[in-house]
Amino acid sequence: MSKRRRTTSGSPFEAQFGFCRAVLVGDRIIVAGTGPVEPDGTTTPGGAAEQAERCCAIIAAAIEELGGSASDVVRTRMLLTDFDDQAAVGEVHARWFGEARPAATMAGVAWLCRREWKVEIEAEAVISNA
Repeated sequence: MSKRRRTTSGSPFEAQFGFCRAVLVGDRIIVAGTGPVEPDGTTTPGGAAEQAERCCAIIAAAIEELGGSASDVVRTRMLLTDFDDQAAVGEVHARWFGEARPAATMAGVAWLCRREWKVEIEAEAVISNA
């Protein structure tokens, strides 16, 4: 069985709900649903684009900590609370992951972990130097 490596991002939900930000198993990095949480635990201010930027920055940092990069991303899932935010979130996604062109899903949901969250993003990456 492959040895697992984990990384955390400091989100208060990690300890509360018993998960880590990302897990590396073999050559695969799986990143948990990532909300727009600032280093102090507050929510990123602004609209869906600003929140998506923060989600993507957290995801990229977790992948890099485990030996990968944004160009290794092969799958993403974007969860939105407002249909009208899809273009803004999609533009952010393209800036962060457009070079990798991952398989992607964007879906509407009724709510996320905090009422003020407009977006949450998951990612998976495959790295060749694991």
